[in-house]
Amino acid sequence: MPQNAGNLWLAKALWDLGAVKFGDFTIGRTTQHSPVYVNLRLLISNPRALARAARVMNEEVQTRQGKLQKPLHEFQRVCGIPFGGLHLATAFSLRSRVPMVYVHPAKERNGNRLWVEGRFEKGETVLLIDDLVTSGGGIAETGAFLKANAGLHVRDVLVLLDRQEGAREQLKAYGYNLISILGLESMLNYLMASGLIEEADYDRSIEYIQSRRAQRGG
Repeated sequence: MPQNAGNLWLAKALWDLGAVKFGDFTIGRTTQHSPVYVNLRLLISNPRALARAARVMNEEVQTRQGKLQKPLHEFQRVCGIPFGGLHLATAFSLRSRVPMVYVHPAKERNGNRLWVEGRFEKGETVLLIDDLVTSGGGIAETGAFLKANAGLHVRDVLVLLDRQEGAREQLKAYGYNLISILGLESMLNYLMASGLIEEADYDRSIEYIQSRRAQRGG
């Protein structure tokens, strides 16, 4: 389960930034409609919150690296997933002093639609970083590209927010371990308990998350 017990400060920071919205939103890479949307890219507008997020992410990594059970594998690079994961990966890299690479999403360069930006050695392991995960499809594609085109391996994925729609199980099927700082259900529970959101919005969102997870077998 997401390591979110002590990270509800993130829920408040995102709320204060206006990053949490309720309505009818098309999310992910499909036409799936969600009653709740969280724009974590707005963290760049709060440098203190972004720096705190990087610190918490680094602490989570260090804690897991010292565990015998469910450890985080050794890695030599961090890789931000464009575009939402780039600012988080950059902040994490600066905090942890671990070099960073990323898959450049340009349309064309020397006949290639994608390429890996940054210095690396074939055979190295990278820690994938993204702002949030919904289905995990984009993360799985990035991991496959890194392996096929750069000889880089992915074992662990670190995200700030897990929408808890079954991505953990989907990524596990690819051999990836998902680590999240905060879960969407915990965020909604906190916002509801704090009187910041309407009960109707809360109920619709929780029902949506649980139904999506059930569809994916999570």
